[in-house]
Amino acid sequence: MPQTLSAPGLTTGRAPFVEEARNRGELYIRQAYELYSEANHESWRLLFARIRPRWEMYANDQFLRGIEALNLPPDRVPRLDEINARLRPLTGFQARAVSGYVPGFLFFDCLRRREFPTTITIRPADRTDYLPEPDVFHDVAGHVPMHTERAFADTLVRFGDCAHTAVELTSGIRDQGERNRRLTNIIKAMSRFFWFTVEFGLMRGGPRGICAYGSGLLSSYGELEHAIEAEETQRYPVRMEWLINQGAEIDRYQPLLFIVDSFDHLFDLVDRLERWMREGKLDNVAPGLPEVNPGDLQSFLDAAE
Repeated sequence: MPQTLSAPGLTTGRAPFVEEARNRGELYIRQAYELYSEANHESWRLLFARIRPRWEMYANDQFLRGIEALNLPPDRVPRLDEINARLRPLTGFQARAVSGYVPGFLFFDCLRRREFPTTITIRPADRTDYLPEPDVFHDVAGHVPMHTERAFADTLVRFGDCAHTAVELTSGIRDQGERNRRLTNIIKAMSRFFWFTVEFGLMRGGPRGICAYGSGLLSSYGELEHAIEAEETQRYPVRMEWLINQGAEIDRYQPLLFIVDSFDHLFDLVDRLERWMREGKLDNVAPGLPEVNPGDLQSFLDAAE
């Protein structure tokens, strides 16, 4: 019997169970709930208790209803199977445990199948304010409650459709350099759109006139308040040409955010994104972050095979 390196604890960056799965090339894994340590559950308790009052102040109403519908526990890391049992009847979505980075096309294709790739590790208690990579709190407390909203869930599925459209539109280009160039621009445009809506989007409504629906905001104690209250934050009604050309900020609070009118408005924007893709309007977007890494590009190229 080969010796295993696995040990209790699913702390981000220090989780042998996940590292072993990744080394074996396994993308989809089980949650391995028995490996969570008391320190892991304490991190969840701290994060949940601290941000809950800010959700009440700044989150959109559907997110708050989603927290209740999923019965997210405040005192322990949630079990994905329990969440999925409540989520599937509402929108057909489910959280699916992954070992880490999901290449771009595979991520969008998961959304098309109503699956959300979900990280199972949790940040350590001494890094609650910021973590550059996703963790189970960001994914489950930030993203998954939004998946209880039908129009929002359907919007994520349309994102998956857009990825397939990108493959369809570029697969016939014979010049490999030109194909890569156009596909890289499309992926960058899609990534920026996703960043400024699903991750960091604002919506009209709430006691302050705007509220948060983006999961990067809803899982960040500091940035959630900053997005709504800070005078230096620029907030503009959403415009497609800005969404696809605006560079993202990955290591500080977003200085520029976009406001949608409703979830139906967001769905219509994704429809327009696909139309612009077909019209060639995503073939030459502005340079800047996020960069398209080789794995993301290759995942789209592989999808055409």
